[in-house]
Amino acid sequence: MAGPRLALAAALLCSCASPVADASSWWSLAMNPIQRPEMYIIGAQPVCSQLPGLSPGQRKLCQLYQEHMVFIGEGARSAIKECQYQFRQRRWNCSTVDNTSVFGRVMKIGSRETAFTYAVSAAGVVNAISRACREGELSSCGCSRTARPKDLPRDWLWGGCGDNVEYGYRFAKEFVDAKEREKNYVRGSEEQARMLMNLQNNEAGRRAVYKLADVACKCHGVSGSCSLKTCWLQLADFRKVGDLLKEKYDSAAAMRISRKGKLELVNNRFNMPTQEDLVYVDPSPDYCLRNETTGSLGTQGRLCNKTSEGMDGCELMCCGRGYDQFKSVQVERCHCKFHWCCYVKCKKCTEIVDQYVCK
Repeated sequence: MAGPRLALAAALLCSCASPVADASSWWSLAMNPIQRPEMYIIGAQPVCSQLPGLSPGQRKLCQLYQEHMVFIGEGARSAIKECQYQFRQRRWNCSTVDNTSVFGRVMKIGSRETAFTYAVSAAGVVNAISRACREGELSSCGCSRTARPKDLPRDWLWGGCGDNVEYGYRFAKEFVDAKEREKNYVRGSEEQARMLMNLQNNEAGRRAVYKLADVACKCHGVSGSCSLKTCWLQLADFRKVGDLLKEKYDSAAAMRISRKGKLELVNNRFNMPTQEDLVYVDPSPDYCLRNETTGSLGTQGRLCNKTSEGMDGCELMCCGRGYDQFKSVQVERCHCKFHWCCYVKCKKCTEIVDQYVCK
């Protein structure tokens, strides 16, 4: 059932040929709570027309798969959270701003930070949709139908309800890539370069989820003897996906557009990136100072680590501007004791610590 519907969705997307000038993004679904389909009021305005940030093709997919939109929003939220964790100690810390573009003007630059954001967002959608299938939240998919791994021992059963990463991957490809596929830019133009960059990084994010999905098993038997095992496909913790994409960010390839309309390496001494790698077409801003044009929020007022020589250290984080020291009071649980039966009682300890913020 899912295959023909996705094919129909793809055909509908192909009918959208005009470029989208709107700078808003489907990421805004993370910022706006979406009602579940069973909560829609009869006669109310269709939910898809009310959702900000969707391109024409994505809006058509929304109309076909309204129940999916809740989980796309969840995927976007998990992606933003993961991005902010991975870059918490960097000058650019994946800050969100109060508009439908979510990350602001900084996403207009085809930098390696933008590459990571597109990849982790696509990964978030795969993750959320795959889980929703397994949990029976979507009518168009169910448990994973992945074939039994060849290296699984013969006496282990295959067929527990696994995360449907195959469906999650296909749907995320249709939905997330829709905004790029409906654009029609001049061959060899900067706009085409950015479109191809986005599609490459979307694919890298989806493949990261697919690659890290693994077999999980549960023991059965008398008194935990594990005489029998049932196994299924299970997604990796999303933190592992974020860690992998952060590694891809660190080794991202600088690309440029050729006259033939294809991305090529700026430096031919490096290997051509695979579909699992991140690419970028613009150098990154330094993110040191607030810049309304680039969307950089600057590092003024950011906490830094005086003793670190890394990116979180005061010298690098503050871009040589110096830092201010202040004392703060931290309250933590301490002297915890277990009481029979069965609770833990703790005291509250206060500590005055030195903290540093960039000038």
